Amino acid sequence: MRKVLGKAFFERKTALVAQALLGKFLVRKIGGKVVREMITEVEAYIGPHDLASHASKGRTTRTEIMFGEAGTLYIYFVYGMYWMLNVVTEGKNYPAAILIRSTENYKGPGVLTRELKIDGKLNGQRLGKSSGLWIESDLKIENSKLKIHRSARIGVSYAGKIWSKKLLNYKILSSSNT
Repeated sequence: MRKVLGKAFFERKTALVAQALLGKFLVRKIGGKVVREMITEVEAYIGPHDLASHASKGRTTRTEIMFGEAGTLYIYFVYGMYWMLNVVTEGKNYPAAILIRSTENYKGPGVLTRELKIDGKLNGQRLGKSSGLWIESDLKIENSKLKIHRSARIGVSYAGKIWSKKLLNYKILSSSNT
């Protein structure tokens, strides 16, 4: 049985939501076709004090979405070639988000967005069937059966000794369901 995750799922502490997203399904409707991909790796960016977060520079045109409602899509362009898919978490006016890094078939956030045709047109929209991008749980897959590895986030050495070493990258190592 599948259930679309709503705003309440994302209105919790970012690290908890990040771990809970593992084993859930990123669903994309592309040209009438529905693609379901199990989320296998995410990273948490928590608040204005997190020096790896865009929000650490304050409220700007780019980061305004991070200060919005939980369940909002924060999608930005990097290196002149990749879109990054993030979902806003926690409460309004507290900038926190989760980067979806990989799914079962698409390794790396740039590959994921390219293959699922996710780009800046979705920036600021809400996760849900109306946007054509949503996240579902599948009751057959339970987080308690997943083996999760925590590590430092990737590519954030600029965030200083403390924030670059925070164990806010979560990845499925194995599952008795997969």
